[in-house]
Amino acid sequence: MIHILKNRILKGVVTRHIELKLSREIKSAGDELKSLIQKKFGRSLHMRQLDSGSCGGCESEIISANNPIYDLQRFGINFVASPRHADALLVTGPVSKNMLVALKKTYEAMPEPKFVITLGDCALDGGMFKDSYYVEGGVKNILPVALHIPGCPPDPLTIIQGLLVLLRETCLPAGRSNE
Repeated sequence: MIHILKNRILKGVVTRHIELKLSREIKSAGDELKSLIQKKFGRSLHMRQLDSGSCGGCESEIISANNPIYDLQRFGINFVASPRHADALLVTGPVSKNMLVALKKTYEAMPEPKFVITLGDCALDGGMFKDSYYVEGGVKNILPVALHIPGCPPDPLTIIQGLLVLLRETCLPAGRSNE
């Protein structure tokens, strides 16, 4: 206990203040996202995230997008453990030779209607790894991609805004019924 108190005194406050403007921007984008998800799916949007060989930066931002500041779940986005329960496949990283079969099998296991979202520059075209002997390239060469969210890595607000673009501009097939 003494060790914890000593560290607290030495380090000070390690949390950051959230600007009111950012908080309002998150709330506004999130409310629109929630409305569009409800309209297009009639329930939450279920996503399966697959790391096909990334450095871990995009995964960190996905984790941040699920923290109490952004809280994607309150806007109707749920990450699921099985592709059999997913509407969307969120892929990060370049497709390594090791993950090629797993990526294809994950996509094939998803029920129709389904769509693919790539997150980060590596998922688009291989990024800084594209000339590597161990990389197949970007996801778009292997699966049909409905949306790409750019960045290295994209921050949580960019992820939310990217999903908004997809839901605003794309006529996604109606989701599975709630029955």
